[in-house]
Amino acid sequence: MSQQEYTRHDGGRRVVVTGGGMLSALGDSREEALSRLKSLKNCIKYVQDWDKFAKMTTRLACPYEKELPVYPRKIVRGMGRTALLSFVATEKALADARLKKENREVLDELHNGRTGIAYGSCMGSMDSIVDMYAMIVDSNTSRINSQTYIKCMPQTCLCNLSVVYAIRGRMITANSACTSSSQAIGFAYEAIASGKQDIMIAGGAEELSPPDAAVFDTLGATARQNDTPELEPKPFDRDRDGLVIGEGAGTLILEDMEHAVRRGAPIYAEVAGFGTNADGTHITKPTPETMAACMQLALDDAGISADDIAYVNAHGTSTATGDIAESAATRQVFQRAVPVSSTKSYIGHTLGACGSIEAWLSILMMNEGWFHPTLNLQNVDPLCAPLDYIQGEGRAIDAAYVMSNNFAFGGINSSLIFRKLEGHA
Repeated sequence: MSQQEYTRHDGGRRVVVTGGGMLSALGDSREEALSRLKSLKNCIKYVQDWDKFAKMTTRLACPYEKELPVYPRKIVRGMGRTALLSFVATEKALADARLKKENREVLDELHNGRTGIAYGSCMGSMDSIVDMYAMIVDSNTSRINSQTYIKCMPQTCLCNLSVVYAIRGRMITANSACTSSSQAIGFAYEAIASGKQDIMIAGGAEELSPPDAAVFDTLGATARQNDTPELEPKPFDRDRDGLVIGEGAGTLILEDMEHAVRRGAPIYAEVAGFGTNADGTHITKPTPETMAACMQLALDDAGISADDIAYVNAHGTSTATGDIAESAATRQVFQRAVPVSSTKSYIGHTLGACGSIEAWLSILMMNEGWFHPTLNLQNVDPLCAPLDYIQGEGRAIDAAYVMSNNFAFGGINSSLIFRKLEGHA
């Protein structure tokens, strides 16, 4: 390729995805995840242990149930479950990108300051937060040790990954609730496009925590059909009754395109555009106008029009106001019934991990030429804007560009656009 072909329309460097790793109820590999999506069955469970929580209505969640690998204590002593999920996903992503050698050794160039990390979660691990708070309850520090804060601090994933792999470049922590990992991907992309970094490890993780479910439960925003988990959640359906909390991690390896081609790396997609903004109006009530403005920012950044987008992976939480606002914003931008579906109908809302998991799945589906439906969507809510809600068996689409959107508490919005690149992966 010529030097000109490595340059974006705005003069920046082109950024590509050269690896991905994911832990979710869908599975740990591309093959597992796509197979489960095509099975048209969700992964939601009734969590019996939650029966002990008085006044919490929901009992539904989507845990990651596989056993995690066992590592030497020296490596994982500062990792709670959230950081450990991020670590395992990143191990997979680095191997996929051909950047990891034996054990945790990575290529020497990852230590030269030109590789960084952008990673997020809603918070650190709940067990360590409880141990910290026990000091107030018990009036002593017996449950606090040298690693307690490391496990519960918001930047726990990022810092642990930096130490394990001796990454010395930019550290960007994105702890913005449900946009944590999509912002992380976007900020990582900007760091490479601007020439500040060559490679970025980007993503997010979240462990399953009952207080997370309780937060939404108190707002009346959790799914209530506890006896039929296979019917929950149901984004955009007129009878939806709330979201389901999930668990997992997703890591993408982003790289300067010229650098990736030079080293013969697999290339799964180009990060074509990114937009992020804030509503500036309400902590929990979404604003369609600024959500739409965020999508337009991503389109403008990519230098394309809404007509170029063949599919939108919606945030699609299955909440009463969220689905309506998101659909209205999407219609405002696209001015047509663009194909759209919600991955959360399969694995619930993985909070800080949802942006990276959904982005990776969107890339895989784009390369597969098939896009999953929204499960349990029987009757589209007439209050939702008229979009092409994918239902039933899924949809074969030859997509050149796809968009993945996420919207968070605090009125934080994010939108990512990926471009298909033939003949690289």
